[in-house]
This record gives sequence, structure tokens and C-alpha cells, in this order.
Amino acid sequence: MQTYAYRFPRLGRNREFKTAVENFWDNKINDKELVGLLDAVEKERLASYKKYIDIFPLGESTYYDTILDTAFIFGVYKFKNLNEYFEYARGKRALALKKYFNSNYHYLVPFLPKGIKFPLTWNKPFLYADASSFKGNPVSLIGPYTFLRLSRTENDFNSMMANLCESYKRLFAQLKTNGVHTVHLEEPAFCDDVSGDDVRLIVKNYRNLIDGDLKINLITYYGSVDFLPRLYGIPFHAFALDFVSNRENFLTLSKKGFPKDKKIICGVVDGRGIKRCNIFDAVKFTRKIQKICHASDESVLVSNSAPLFHVPVTIENETVLDASIKKNLSFAQEKLYELYLIKSAWEGKTASARAWCAHLPAERSVAKKKVFDTLSLKPGEFAQRKSIQQKVLKLPLFPVTTIGSFPQDKELRKARFEFKSKHLSLHDYDDFIRDKISGLIEKEEELGLDVLVHGEFERTDMVEYFAQRLTGFLTTENGWVISYGTRVYRPPIIYKKITRNNVLALKEMFYAQSLVPRIVKGILSGPVTILAWSYNLRPEPVYEIAFELAAALNKEAKALEANKIKIVQIDEPAIREFAPLKERDKDFYYRWAVRAFNIAAQLSPYTQVHLHMCYSEFGEIIKWILKMNFDVLTVEAARDKGKILAALSGKNFDRSLGPGVWDIHSKYPASEKTIRTILDKSIKIVGVRNVWINPDCGLKTRAWPEVETSLQRMVKIARIYRKKFKKHRVK
Repeated sequence: MQTYAYRFPRLGRNREFKTAVENFWDNKINDKELVGLLDAVEKERLASYKKYIDIFPLGESTYYDTILDTAFIFGVYKFKNLNEYFEYARGKRALALKKYFNSNYHYLVPFLPKGIKFPLTWNKPFLYADASSFKGNPVSLIGPYTFLRLSRTENDFNSMMANLCESYKRLFAQLKTNGVHTVHLEEPAFCDDVSGDDVRLIVKNYRNLIDGDLKINLITYYGSVDFLPRLYGIPFHAFALDFVSNRENFLTLSKKGFPKDKKIICGVVDGRGIKRCNIFDAVKFTRKIQKICHASDESVLVSNSAPLFHVPVTIENETVLDASIKKNLSFAQEKLYELYLIKSAWEGKTASARAWCAHLPAERSVAKKKVFDTLSLKPGEFAQRKSIQQKVLKLPLFPVTTIGSFPQDKELRKARFEFKSKHLSLHDYDDFIRDKISGLIEKEEELGLDVLVHGEFERTDMVEYFAQRLTGFLTTENGWVISYGTRVYRPPIIYKKITRNNVLALKEMFYAQSLVPRIVKGILSGPVTILAWSYNLRPEPVYEIAFELAAALNKEAKALEANKIKIVQIDEPAIREFAPLKERDKDFYYRWAVRAFNIAAQLSPYTQVHLHMCYSEFGEIIKWILKMNFDVLTVEAARDKGKILAALSGKNFDRSLGPGVWDIHSKYPASEKTIRTILDKSIKIVGVRNVWINPDCGLKTRAWPEVETSLQRMVKIARIYRKKFKKHRVK
């Protein structure tokens, strides 16, 4: 048996990747210095592999995003220099961000124009490895089908697939010429719902693509491959299957068998969760796979079930985490060790494995699925709520607001660090936060915003902040994970029953509202997003945990309501991305996810509920969104100039809409032309009286000059449109 691992985090133990790239953006280092720093991070990453793993891919690293890299390799964009590269990530050419399947990692969506031939224009596979390194390790690439499915295509998909596979064939020939023997080819899209036509397309093109001289390891993850037997006739060297997220892959092998001339890479160590692996259960299960596949020891490899970038680098960085919990956790470095332990136990050396598993809790069976009522309001009730709320809120046409957070500068981060390290008292820290809030409220009034926010200066992260105040969660010191590019977050850990024993966000929002007669919006993170962006150690069904969270958040929402907060925004950016990949599993998921939101949003008709859904292609789930009890929907819309809003057309959308008019993921201020374009589209869909104006998302990562410029432009356009449509004003 051999061990096989892939996609170890690129971040570095001390976030060296983030620091280096952002220093380059700030002109503190040049491109050569950046490459040198990233090379050092890469050497450390490879050293982690080499310590425990027999086979691992080379060329995995990226300056920003692997899908963007693939677009450069195949001539969708021309790689000239690093400044040009980053233009597609955060500049004027910035591509849309989208979640990578149902994970919380985001990728950049390439646009593939009609007639593109995919010329090979960038030798990225050779950046982090020389020819001598290729001898025992494969070169990492995203597969052609996944690349096309993750891109926005203008041409006929079938012909584009054929053209792209021809380019892959040319690249494979170049790799062989340069001494490469094996390719690690990732096709997670094979685990999605794949139509019969696409299966035929995949089989046809892959048969032409692979000639047998180059070994191809087909890597799949995030689910089951429903057409696995159809791939057996293609000369793949090995198949990597995810055995953690599903039972279907195992059942397929049991019923359909496995080719004797192939190797099977068994994803038995969870690549997305942080529970410590039971080594002996993993060995036992892998033996079952070996038996049904009639495979020799040499044909069986053990691996992670999904990319390791979903977990932090190492548990060694955690010094204050509860010891009883820590000894049951495993981050990326530890997962490599778990693979090593599985191999050792397979070979009869079990002492280290026994020590590793000594404190693991007993597994509990999972309850059967239940049928849930979504608790949705009836359509006519929203019109009644709107009439009541307009009398209470007295808002103008095209009210201008923001999503919640404002820039978190060095001064704030310093104060937070001093408070955490006990060099600043709680009293002084609270005074500092109050000063930040009062300064922001004054600035928002000066800018002319209609609905204000308190700025979220007390919050490190939209999920971590609430996790630190709810019982049932633990948070880490250094459990950083990349969300996109250099943006990182620390997922909390759910380990016991969740309750709200103290106020969560009331103190700061009540203070902000006390400063002004204008409305200050209260902002809460939603139950599904908190659940999706946390690690879960509990054995209960996930929907039970969601309902616990929702009940706790509803208590906070009602406390806001009781303290004269007239608008409550609940952020649920993850509700679509947390859904299962397979259509057959989605109805059950959305039913409980909508119910969880509606539990959290059970408020008086006098309180206006805003649902914020950044990152979401919500058109795919519009029937479920219409079952959610909100009064105003705010969505990300700026990067595609409002095209996403077409999903609401003809859907009897009877509520208000806040389309994002400023792309806060780029480094440029809002464009007046874009604001007008999006407003005009919104008016056609929901009517003049139902349109708000807001940015795509929170402003925490933006700089004040671009924030002020953008908000000034938003207010300016709002005033122009109020004059233009003054006859529609509600008195």
C-alpha cells in the first residue's frame, strides 16, 4: 500500500502566502521578491508531504486561484506578468467569484468566448518543479470537463470540450517530453449531476485524450461518480474516489466491480472536516474496498477524500484550545500523519495508531430524515407587512444603505490585539469601539445614507464573532483557511448543544441607534451560514443543529426588536452553496434550511427583515427563496452588471430588492454607469417602489477613500432617481 495526498493548504503556517501577496499589492515588494517568498512557502508545503506521503502532486500552488491559472495555461487569457495576472482577480478585468461546488472556497469564473481554440500560452505546470522532481510524483491539473463546467461559455459546449481536450493532449505531449510520467487530473464535476449526453461526451473525448504512454490519475471528490463503470474502458492509471461524503461510491464498486488493471485511490481521511480519523475503522473499510475490487496491496492507495485546503495547516499552532477537544482534532498536517498511520496499521504496525485513537468518542448512529414544514408566510402577508413597515420607517424611494461592515484599519486591529493580549482593559476596549461606532454614524449621516449600520468594528468575522458568544462553539487562534485569493477566516468548531445565554450583538447596535433618529439596521449572521462555515463534531443530524442555531439567533433578533431596532438583516450567503451536489438530495436540504431561516426571522410585522445573499447564483433556487420570510432581499449583482437579477423576472416577486451596485471584491470604486444599469434592470423587475441601493457585500476589506467615493456616488444617483420617479413616492 502507498499513501497519496493532494491540495495541502498553500497559506503557510503563519499565513506567509497572504502576507507576501498583499505586500506585492501594496508595492512593498516587487514581483521577483514575491516569487521568492512564495517559493519558500512552497518548499515548506512540499516538506510536509515528504514527511509522511509516498505520492503527492507537484505544481499545485497558485498566485491566487487554480481555475484562473488553468485559464492562463490554455490561452483564455495571456500571462504577461503578475500585475496583469492580478487584474483578473481584483482589477478592472476582475472575473466573477463563485463558490467551488458546495464548499466555502471561491474561484474566479473564466469567460470562454465563441470560437476559442485554447492555445497553450503559460507553462505553469513547470513553475514549482524541475524535471528531476517529476520522476516519482504527478503534475497537478484541473480536468477539462470541470474547467468548462466552472466557466461561463459562449460556444457550443460539445465543440468546446473537443477543442479543449485537443489542447490537453498537446500539453500532455509537452509534459512527457519534459520527463513527466504521471498527471494528477482533478475532475470533481464528475460528482455533480452529469447528464447522459455529457457522460457520452466525457467518454468520447477522454478516449481520444489518453494514449497510455502518460499515466493519468483521475481525481474525484465531494460526492459519488454516478457513471463510474462507463469510465472503466478509458486507460486511466488510477481512480481516486471520495468514500467519506457518500456511500454510493462503495455501493457502485460492490455492484459493478473494478478493473483489475487500475489502481484505486481510497479517499478515507476526511478532507473537509477536522474530526480525528479512527485509523482502525479506516483500515477495516479500505480492506472491504480492496476485497470487492479484487485488488492487490500494490493497487490500493489511501488518500484524503477532498482537497486539504478546506482545513487549517496544523493543530500544532493551537496553544489554548480545550485539551479534551484538541486531542480529537486533525488539521492538514495531521491528516497526512493519519494516512501514514493507516499504511502502518495496514502493515501490522499499530502502536502509534492506538495512541492516536486513544481518546476518540464512540460513534453514534444518525437519525433518519424527517419531513419539515418550511414555516413560510402566505404571499398576501408580505403586502400587509410592507404597508405596516412603510408607516413605521417612512423611507424615501431608492433608500441607500450598506451591508454592514466598514473598513477595519490598523488602529482597530491593534486595539483588538492589545485587548486579546490583556494590554487593554475591557472598559477601554469598549470605549474604543464606541468611538469607532459614533465616528461612523456621523460619517454615514454626512454622506447622506438613509439606513445606517454600526460598522461591525467589534466583529473579527461574521461567523466567528457569533460563535464566540453562543454556547456550544469553540474558536481557534490560528485555524486559518483561505476563502478566496488571500482572504482568510477561522471556522469555529461546534461541539455541544447551542444556546444563547447572553446578548450577542445588541449592545453595539443599541448604542449606535441611540446616537441618531435615523434608522440603524441590526445585523445577524444566519443559522445556515454559521453552520456551513463551521466545523461540526456533533453526531446529531445537521438539521437539528441548524434549528438550535436558528432559535438562539431568533432570541437575539427579538431582543433587537424590543430595543427599537426597526430593521433586522440576516446574512445567509451560504444557503445555496451548502446544498448537496445531487439534485435528488436537494429538496430535503432546502426544506430544513428554509425552515431554519424562518425560525430565526420570526419577528413582528413592524420589524422589517432583510435577507442578504452575497456570492449566490440565486436563480437556481428562486422557488426556495420565495418561501423565506424576508421583506427585502439584498444580493450581489455588480460584477455581472445586474444580469443575475433576470432570475426574478416573471416569478411574482412581491417584496423589495437591494441589488449590489458596487463590486467590493475589486479595488475600484463604484461606477455611476453600473449603478444606473443595475437600478434600471431592478425597476423593470420589481417596480420603482421596491428598489434599494447598496454595495454587493460588507466593506471590511476596502479602504476609506474608495468607500467614501462609492457611497457618495450611490447617494447622488439615488437623489437623481427620486426626482425622476417622484410621482411614485409613497406619502
